[in-house]
Amino acid sequence: MSPAPDMSAQEMPTVVLIHGAFAGSSSWNGVIANLKRRGYPVIAVANPLRGVQKDAAYVRALLDSLPGPVVMAAHSYGGLVMTEAAAGASNVKALVYVASVSPDVGESVIGLLGKYPGSQLATSINMVPIPSDDGGTTMDQYILQDKFPEVFAADVDPGTAEIMAATQRPASASAQEESVTKAAWKTIPSWTLITTQDQGIPPDLQRFLADRAGSTTVEIAASHAVAVSQPGPVADLIDTAARATARSMQMSKSRRD
Repeated sequence: MSPAPDMSAQEMPTVVLIHGAFAGSSSWNGVIANLKRRGYPVIAVANPLRGVQKDAAYVRALLDSLPGPVVMAAHSYGGLVMTEAAAGASNVKALVYVASVSPDVGESVIGLLGKYPGSQLATSINMVPIPSDDGGTTMDQYILQDKFPEVFAADVDPGTAEIMAATQRPASASAQEESVTKAAWKTIPSWTLITTQDQGIPPDLQRFLADRAGSTTVEIAASHAVAVSQPGPVADLIDTAARATARSMQMSKSRRD
């Protein structure tokens, strides 16, 4: 695929991808390949999964290093990190929530998942104590491997889902409990991909959050691992957000001229 017709190669935004809990940057591989064929520069951040504020500071440092416009896309818990990190970042022009949450100030993963029934995560988690930086103990969360395919990746090839279960990256308990202090979607246009077969983040919760944010939404019959099972539609929505961003920037430039 060639660059989008309403963007030159120089104008194409950098796409920054933020994975969520129980996944890693490789979960975006299919999406990255699709976007690269369209000409987009792409960075898939290794989200630390240590807590909203720590993770957001890590991502924000990357954002501040990037020249030119940025389109961000986040999956699952990554939506909290993106919502916090992008606030006030002048180069971030669009937010894309993928089977994700778009929290308001004061909201956490645990609090949001309690709003609607349907998430199977609470009954599928294994807690592992690990040493903390202060000399104490904190808890890391994993999805039980025998439950991972059903809860996280029901429409992924079974062999791939087993590998994902074995290589999943844990999130600290604080990542699920911490709230955001900023809400970037209040000032940055957003798009949301709602996964209607999601057993991680209930579809009704995704719809509620997208509506509250005034987000442009697309619904797709997919599991929580939609970026793995159906990378094409995910890339399509990111491309849509990027094109809309380019048109808006061109209109602003024309008015200035």
